[in-house]
Amino acid sequence: CYLKDVVLKDGVNILANCVLDGVDISESVVVGPFARLRPNTTVGKGAKVGNFVEIKAAKIGVNSKVSHLSYIGDALIGKDVNIGAGTITCNYDGANKHKTIIEDGAFIGSRSIIVEGVKIEKGAVIGANVTITGTTPIIDVTGEEPKEYKGLVPENSVVIPGTRPKVFPSGEFNTPCALITG
Repeated sequence: CYLKDVVLKDGVNILANCVLDGVDISESVVVGPFARLRPNTTVGKGAKVGNFVEIKAAKIGVNSKVSHLSYIGDALIGKDVNIGAGTITCNYDGANKHKTIIEDGAFIGSRSIIVEGVKIEKGAVIGANVTITGTTPIIDVTGEEPKEYKGLVPENSVVIPGTRPKVFPSGEFNTPCALITG
């Protein structure tokens, strides 16, 4: 392991082949194996950062889990959050960084991509393979009339991938959206 400018509290377990640089790790945290934690990262008590996870400039809340094969950059992750395998928060639009906020108790399904500073409110469930950007239509289809959000997943929502038709000069095509189904 490589450790530089690291604060480790009691009961931290750093497994093999990890790189930690400029991070603060609270009590009873497990990191690795093969994890990379970059500057300005804090990990809350009892959290887990698993194998092949990279975290940069993010706060991981108490008892939250980023277990495997994920990149979490420029994010604020609340407590008791589960980040599924292969999840990415990528927040650089070529000019600016946009912080992703995932509030307490949220569940992020495998292979989800969260881009451009999206806010996911408390208790929300993001299904596997959902991509949400700041401009992705997030359409609540649970009421009599659809309600559209952008950049926000409301509290306790259940979100799945969807598509909707859009007309282009060359014809009509289905474009990605996210659907609130519960």
